[in-house]
Amino acid sequence: MDGNNLKLAGFLFSILTSFLFFSCKEDNKYSHIPKEKSGLKEVQWEETKQLYLTSLQEANDLLEQLENYDPGAPQSKEIFGNLRKAWKIAEPFAAYLNPEVGHRINGPALPVFIEDNQRVLPPIGLQKIEESIFLGDTSKEDYLKEVQVTRGMMNILLDQMQNRKLTPDRFFISVHQQLLRIISFSISGFDTPVTSMGLTEAIISLESLEAVYNSSIRQIITKNNKKLDDDFLESIWEANKFLDSDDFQNFNRYTFIREYFNPLMSHWVRIIKETGWNGDSNLVFNFKSPTFFEDDSFNTKFFSPPVNKKYSTEQIELGKELFYDRNLSQDKSMSCATCHIPENAFADRVQFNLNNKEEKLSRNTPTLINSIYQKAFFWDGRSNSILDQVSAVFSNKDEFNIGVHQFSDEILNDSIYKTKMSQILQGSKGTSKDLVKAISAYVSTLNSFNSKFDQNIRKEKNTYTKTEINGFNLYMGKAMCATCHFLPLTNGTLPPFYKISEREVLGVPKSARENKLDDDLGFYWKYQVEIHLGAFKTPTLRNISETAPYMHNGVYKTLEEVVDFYNKGGGRGLGFQVPNQTLPSDELKLTQSEMSDLISFMKTLKDLEIK
Repeated sequence: MDGNNLKLAGFLFSILTSFLFFSCKEDNKYSHIPKEKSGLKEVQWEETKQLYLTSLQEANDLLEQLENYDPGAPQSKEIFGNLRKAWKIAEPFAAYLNPEVGHRINGPALPVFIEDNQRVLPPIGLQKIEESIFLGDTSKEDYLKEVQVTRGMMNILLDQMQNRKLTPDRFFISVHQQLLRIISFSISGFDTPVTSMGLTEAIISLESLEAVYNSSIRQIITKNNKKLDDDFLESIWEANKFLDSDDFQNFNRYTFIREYFNPLMSHWVRIIKETGWNGDSNLVFNFKSPTFFEDDSFNTKFFSPPVNKKYSTEQIELGKELFYDRNLSQDKSMSCATCHIPENAFADRVQFNLNNKEEKLSRNTPTLINSIYQKAFFWDGRSNSILDQVSAVFSNKDEFNIGVHQFSDEILNDSIYKTKMSQILQGSKGTSKDLVKAISAYVSTLNSFNSKFDQNIRKEKNTYTKTEINGFNLYMGKAMCATCHFLPLTNGTLPPFYKISEREVLGVPKSARENKLDDDLGFYWKYQVEIHLGAFKTPTLRNISETAPYMHNGVYKTLEEVVDFYNKGGGRGLGFQVPNQTLPSDELKLTQSEMSDLISFMKTLKDLEIK
C-alpha cells in the first residue's frame, strides 16, 4: 500500500470509528409488540425487509460506481440521481436502525464535531457528494474520500439491516418518520439543496410506502375495511400526481400539505388503528394523531428529562405558582415571570431585560411557548434539558443568584407550598430539586398549535389569504427558512428523531447599522473550536410576531429587518468575515413583495389562545 492509500485508509478509519458507538444499538429497543387484532401477528415481514435491503445494496453499489468517474463527469450526475432514488427507498428502515449514521449519510454538507474526542470531521455524505458533482469545487482526491467514507457508513447500515428483523414496531415507526421527512426535508429542499430533487424524492417515498404496504399489512386492511384501502391508495396516487405537476421553485406546498398530504396521513393513521398496533407512548409521535399539525401530534414527555416524565396535574399547578414567586431569588427581586411575561407570549419585548442589579442582561429573552420541543436550552444551547435550564437560572449570579439547594428552607417551609409538596410526594418532605421539577413541569405545558396557520393547514378553516399562502410557499421554498426552522414545529430540533437541536452561525451584526459583527461567542465557550464561534440555537418561529426584538442580541426590532438580513446572505452577505457561517451567503433575491408575503405568513403563526 503506497503512502496515499495509507493516508486514505487512516482517514476512513478515523471517521468510521466515530460512528461505531451508534452501530451497536440495542436490538430490542422497540421489540415490544402490543396485542394485535386482525392478523398482524401473521404478517410475513421478510419480503418488506428485502425491499429495503435490496434498495440499500443498490445505493451502495452506485456509490462504488461513482469512484470510476471524475466528479464533474456526466456519468457521475446520472449515477448520483439513481443513487438518491435508491437511498430514499431504503431510508425509512436504514435510518431507523441507526439514526446517527443515517443522518450523516443524508445530512447537511457541514463539518461534524464529535463531542467524545472533540474532533472536527470534514463534511461527508450524499449532500457533500452532490456539491462535489454538481458544483465542481472538490478535488478528485477529496471526492474519492467523500464517496468511500459514505460507502463505509452505508456498509454499517447494510450489516445492521441484514442482521435485524423488521417488526411491527420498526415498520410503523419508520414509516411515520419517513412521512414526516416528506414535508420537513423533501419539499423544503433540505435533502437536495443543489439539485432540487425534493419533489421527485417525495414521490419515491410515497411509491415506496405503497410497495411496503402491499407486501405487508394490506391483506389485513382489505379484509377489514376495503374502502379504507381504496381511499389510502387513491390518496397516494393523487398526492404523487400533484407532486409531479410543477417544478420545485413554483410548487404549491401549502396546497400539497392541506389537500393531499394531510388526507393521506389521516388514512395512514386509520390504517394503523385498523391493524391494532399501538405506538409506544414514550416515543416522539402520537400515532393516533391524524396529522403532524395537531395539538397532540408530538409527545411532550418524550422531550422531558427521564427524571421528570411523570409529572402530575398537582405538580404543574405548584410549578405555575412558583413561576410567579419572587421569593425564589436571593434578593426577592426576580421571578421567572420577570422576563417571561405571559401577555408577551412569555417573552418580554425588550432588547435586554434587567438583572438583579438593574443592569442589562447580555442576551434577548426568548419565548417559553413550545420551548419543551427542543434538546438544547438557552441561546447558546448550553443546557441539555429543561431541568438544567431552570437550575441554571437559580445559580446564575445575575438572576436568582441562589443555589438550588439553598432556597429550600424558606420556600419549603411556606405553609402553602409545604401542603402542596406533601400532596404531590404523598407525605414525604420535598426538596429544592422537587421545586425545580415542578417549575419545569409547568413550562412543559406552555404549548399551543392553535394559530391561523394550524387551523387552515388542518382544513378546519379556509381563511388563508393569497399573500399568506405565497408566504408559506416562500418559507418552504425560495426563502429556505424551513431548512433550518423545520416544519411543523418551526424550530431547529431535527426531524424525525428530535434528538438534536441545531445551532447555526449566522453572522449577526452588533447593531442595526450592520457595520460590525457581534462579539458574542455563542457556543464557542464550551469546546473553543472555530466551527462553534458565533453559533446559536435555532429558535421556534411560532408566535414570532409577538416576541420582538429578534436574534440572540435583540438587534432587529422588526421582521422586515430580519428578513432583509437573510435576504442579503447573513453576515458574509453584509461583508463580515465569518468563515464558519452555516447560513448560505448567497443572496436569496427575494423581491419586496415576496418579503412582505413571507412576513404575512409568519404573522399567522401567532397562537390564537395560549393555554
